[in-house]
Amino acid sequence: MHNPNSARHPVVTATAIGDPQDAYDYDYYVRRLEDTWLVERSIAVRIMRMPFLAVPVGGARRGGYYPVPCICFGLAVRDLLREHAGFPDLRLHWSQDPETSDVVEWGETPPRLWGNDDTTLGRFYGYSETAIAAFIRRRHPTTPSSAMPEPCPPTAP
Repeated sequence: MHNPNSARHPVVTATAIGDPQDAYDYDYYVRRLEDTWLVERSIAVRIMRMPFLAVPVGGARRGGYYPVPCICFGLAVRDLLREHAGFPDLRLHWSQDPETSDVVEWGETPPRLWGNDDTTLGRFYGYSETAIAAFIRRRHPTTPSSAMPEPCPPTAP
């Protein structure tokens, strides 16, 4: 059971730090977004130790999200982002990603897909076609159809 009054619960804060370039994942977004100008309009949000980017909507990017460890931090991040342009329709809910509990989302509602349609999700979040293709290649490696495993060497009698 979540207890924000527990001595083990970290102090709840959400702080926008000065420069997007100071965020831990700045280069990640620079390499992947179709509209890289969004990175400079992003907010570097620190909720514990390291700041991560909250990237606004715009251009090809129709929505965004910021994972949070619990609802307490989610409310703090949501309230912080309300003060900035590019974060419409802020909402907090349980994540669809099994590795994340809660997320703060903004913009359009992301498509809920059966299976993994990485191309649709990548386009929704404004990633370039090159970045989407690279992600798919790493996630679903393929081998040439002509590749045949080498036969086992004969065993000695």
